[in-house]
Amino acid sequence: MEELHAEVNGGRVEGTFNGRFAGVAKEFERNFRDRGEVGASVCITLAGETVLDLWGGHVDREGKPWERDTVCIVFSCTKGATAICAHVLASRGKLDLDAPVAEYWPEFAKNDKEAATVRMMLNHSVGVPAIRDSLKDGGACDWDYMIERLEAEAPFWKPGTRNGYHMINFGWTVGELVRRVSGKSLGTFFREEVAEPLGADFWIGTPEEVEPRVAPVIGYVRQSGEPMSDFELGIVADKHSLQTLALMNNGGFNPNARETHAAEIGGGGGISNGRGLAAIYAPLACGGSLGNVTLVDQVALARMGEVSMATHEDATLLIPTRFALGFMKSIDNRRWKENNRDSAILSSAAFGHVGAGGSIGFADPAAGMSFGYAMNRMGKGILMNERGQSLIDAAYRAIGCTTNEGGVWM
Repeated sequence: MEELHAEVNGGRVEGTFNGRFAGVAKEFERNFRDRGEVGASVCITLAGETVLDLWGGHVDREGKPWERDTVCIVFSCTKGATAICAHVLASRGKLDLDAPVAEYWPEFAKNDKEAATVRMMLNHSVGVPAIRDSLKDGGACDWDYMIERLEAEAPFWKPGTRNGYHMINFGWTVGELVRRVSGKSLGTFFREEVAEPLGADFWIGTPEEVEPRVAPVIGYVRQSGEPMSDFELGIVADKHSLQTLALMNNGGFNPNARETHAAEIGGGGGISNGRGLAAIYAPLACGGSLGNVTLVDQVALARMGEVSMATHEDATLLIPTRFALGFMKSIDNRRWKENNRDSAILSSAAFGHVGAGGSIGFADPAAGMSFGYAMNRMGKGILMNERGQSLIDAAYRAIGCTTNEGGVWM
């Protein structure tokens, strides 16, 4: 392994990497030098072995160094962690993905949601991507309150007939199934059955003692005259639109609040870093097991990577999206209409999840590779931006891929 020790824009970039992945290290440095990165970490495993582990920059604008064990909120990358919990239970025969939700959560199956299935919860087609009436302040941190609100909510469409990204609600629609089937809270199940066995520094419900290591989020600042996407226009045009409700009616979700970090918000409140993200996907890149830890069997693993729902216009995001059961697949919108080209380009075998601002974690079972990237300064758009995508692209080139012109790395 080679060592990286570099000074970039007044901050240190450090770590180790296999020489084969020198291109990723180069792009990581370039993110700080040319692309406005403030603080970040990236990690890659291949066949279960760590082949790159880098971190650097600053925790905040004041210049506190980003250390090896610095963590940050990874937003919707948490959905991937939540989905893994559901698939662990399915692999153990405790959760039937084709069963009616009513079988596990009868209170949900009302107000035109009686036909909802577990599969629909996972692939964003169940129809409750938002809550119509205003949530109470602090509602996002109150699990029982959010469950009651989802039980009472009528769907925005007939469950299963289309898909629309369930922003923060995914954490409760899927997380409550995990809780009811396992008898443990989502955060407890994830910690005991996934994170701790794998040694992953990843939390859904972060303990107080971890808080000093958490880097605050630095929000994206829109430039004057910057064109808006259809998603953004939907928010500006109508305060009652699905886009507005999904993003803004969030129960006071504050990514920099201790209360948010402590709560078990499976749709967007997880705390981790590149190493933690790569760790939870490493077994899934290796047939479902790594060392003495088995997350899922091979049948479940095959199911996890298959496209379950795809559309030319996601009801929430208003762009084409492709989802497996709880995970994003490669999404290539580079040739879509102007200002709506948000993408996350992986291989056809890969599955994982992006987080707001540009973080990502994924497994590529065909390549035996897992990947994690987390940062504190959010980028433009809904999916990836050039910082994270440049690292993904370099990783695929490192393992011999030559082009992504067809919408996937091959």
